[in-house]
Amino acid sequence: MDRISTLPQGIIEKILTLMPLQDAVKTSILSRKWRYCWTSMPKLTFTVLNLSSDSKEVNKHKLLKDIFHVFILHTGPLLEFCIYINNTEIANEIDPIILHLSRTKNIKKFKFVKILNDCYKLPLSFFSLQGLEHLDLTGCVVNPPLIFNGFSMLRSLCFSSCIITVEVLLQFLTHCPLLEEFTLVLYDVTHYIELQQCTFVELFKCLSSVQVLKLSRFCIEDFDADGSCMPHKLPTPLVYLRVLVLDVCFLQEDEIYCLLCLINSSPNLEKINLEMCWDHDECGEQNFNKLFDLEDHSNLNLDHLKELEITSFYNVGYEMEFVKLIIAKSPVLKLAQIKLNPNVFVDEEIKMFQDLVRLPFPRASPTANFIIERIPFN
Repeated sequence: MDRISTLPQGIIEKILTLMPLQDAVKTSILSRKWRYCWTSMPKLTFTVLNLSSDSKEVNKHKLLKDIFHVFILHTGPLLEFCIYINNTEIANEIDPIILHLSRTKNIKKFKFVKILNDCYKLPLSFFSLQGLEHLDLTGCVVNPPLIFNGFSMLRSLCFSSCIITVEVLLQFLTHCPLLEEFTLVLYDVTHYIELQQCTFVELFKCLSSVQVLKLSRFCIEDFDADGSCMPHKLPTPLVYLRVLVLDVCFLQEDEIYCLLCLINSSPNLEKINLEMCWDHDECGEQNFNKLFDLEDHSNLNLDHLKELEITSFYNVGYEMEFVKLIIAKSPVLKLAQIKLNPNVFVDEEIKMFQDLVRLPFPRASPTANFIIERIPFN
């Protein structure tokens, strides 16, 4: 007996959604019953690799034809659409696909990833996807029409290496009343030049209801070197924030003040996840006076923090002092996990472990587990 084919239709569709589309289609070779099962899948994912230079125009036409052939055969509601483009110049071919999706009125999740080359400018039809609940964009130019009032149903939003102005970013965040998760990833300086006009306070005023916040490093010109312009707390506290994921350089004093301000403004944090970034040529070694002195942070309360995770820990600057501060202020902490940079010597690793486990310093949670492990070389 073919037990898989006797499974309920819903389970079969779930299995197919976990497979690449081309493999799901190929299942028709194995079973007649499965031949058209993929046509009712609620999720479609396309991966577009490099087109051969000899017949690029022909391949572009074939690509568009194949995708619309899938649309024609698809019978069920399409809730998720994902497309990955690897270094291919096919912008004109993507526009009609998005136009088709904007007419279906069913799309809840849209993910677009364009790697390398110029960013893809989203067509105006994209901003008609008013049913979106999850939006993930990589390598896009985001320039909505003047009448655009945001995505009112959006719950999660990710901009990765996108070109977007301050006005558009704040417009997105302001008009997403249900937003629970926000991710902003900026690797290339050319992608965040336009964001430097946005002050720290302005950005987080639009994120007061966010529960999960993920930010890569970004420059803010309005703060001077000693942090005097950085508030101790945000005017609008992040009372709903549960998870903070942040890239930070502990050789940059302004970034440390930003981190402390966020933590002080988030009384209900449950998890802090930090990725240590190092640019010694740019940052250099600095001396910060009493930056993490417990007396200076007497009002810091992390009564709900359960997990602290730090990746690429180098024990440079005030990394260890920051860890001790968090441990001293977190009465329900369950786990403090430190993943060492591969360049850390074994002797230094042993000393770090002794500092955390053996040396006497205030610990608010007597049951917290400490894990120190090494990140393997790539």
